[in-house]
Amino acid sequence: MAEVGTLSKAFESGLTTVITNVASGQEALVLGQIAGDLGETRGMLHICSNPQQLDSIQESIGFFAPWLEVVTLPAWDCLPYDRVSPSVQVIADRIEALSRISKASVGARPFLVLTTANAILQRNVPKNVLEAQQTKLAPGNRVDMDALTQQLSGDGFERVPTVRERGEFAVRGGIVDIFVPGSEEPVRLDFFGDTLESIRSFDPLSQRTTSQLKTFALNAMSEISLDQETVQRFRQNYVQAFGAATRDDALYQAVSEKRRFAGMEHWLPLFYETLDSLFAYADGFHVTYAGDLPEALASRHEQIVDHFEARQQSIEQKIDGGTPYKPIEPDTLYLTPDEAVRTIREMDGVGISAFDQPETSQTRTISVS
Repeated sequence: MAEVGTLSKAFESGLTTVITNVASGQEALVLGQIAGDLGETRGMLHICSNPQQLDSIQESIGFFAPWLEVVTLPAWDCLPYDRVSPSVQVIADRIEALSRISKASVGARPFLVLTTANAILQRNVPKNVLEAQQTKLAPGNRVDMDALTQQLSGDGFERVPTVRERGEFAVRGGIVDIFVPGSEEPVRLDFFGDTLESIRSFDPLSQRTTSQLKTFALNAMSEISLDQETVQRFRQNYVQAFGAATRDDALYQAVSEKRRFAGMEHWLPLFYETLDSLFAYADGFHVTYAGDLPEALASRHEQIVDHFEARQQSIEQKIDGGTPYKPIEPDTLYLTPDEAVRTIREMDGVGISAFDQPETSQTRTISVS
């Protein structure tokens, strides 16, 4: 194994650097050694070629670097241009991860972000919007309960009689129960009028209080917040992209009425002025990536384009029955492989390869064998 100091200096060469001869299962050891001396950086981002590789590294890092905090950012668990939304758990994990990345600061305890080729190509809700959706509450705060419940509905939470799962909330008199993404337990907000008197976590099965909390961070449960501004922007952008909406356009009608619609995330660019790549969130991070990442990015992009063209063809040939599906252009929701690779190079990304590679005038190699 190469010296720890050598690995930690892999980002200092100004050249394209590849750490070679890293056997399968050894990636976590290498990442742990690099992360042990990150210096003045906000954190470290490692891009896996597929979810299976991510799972393997996540499992191994607990053995090789148990001190290292790991944050996982998954891609949507649905096909491009699908009629269904990503699962509640994936959305919760994504929002929690993006929130953690955006809050990372130099000098704080460094952490490792694990993600995949699919997630890297995907554009995300703007960083400033995500940060604005985060609300901190504490006992003694004055909170309008009606405004809070409207905010929860707009941010993707589902109103239920009894909170059991993440993404749910319930209202009973002066009590609001919420299960937010990233939390192990739901919380119970107890109000007297518009004054928040107490915040308690509770067991979702027994509904019994487990602890008293001094503060509570409320994050959105969706990458789309249906407020007046986003709905108006969606309507304008939708008409500009596809022309006037027809009566059978269920997506347009639902969003216009501030109702959530299955699969609406696939029109994410229409809700915001711009979207941010993960690289924008991870500005100031050290970046490492799997040696076969370019091939994984190309394969994913080919799949994205195939699904887009299939949707386009179904419109032209009128073979897609039911609600019409009008897909947005791929480059509005996804990066191209060239854009991703170029950004990784600009961030002095370091490759981790299982194979030996010769050094060139443009590429430096560090062998761990």
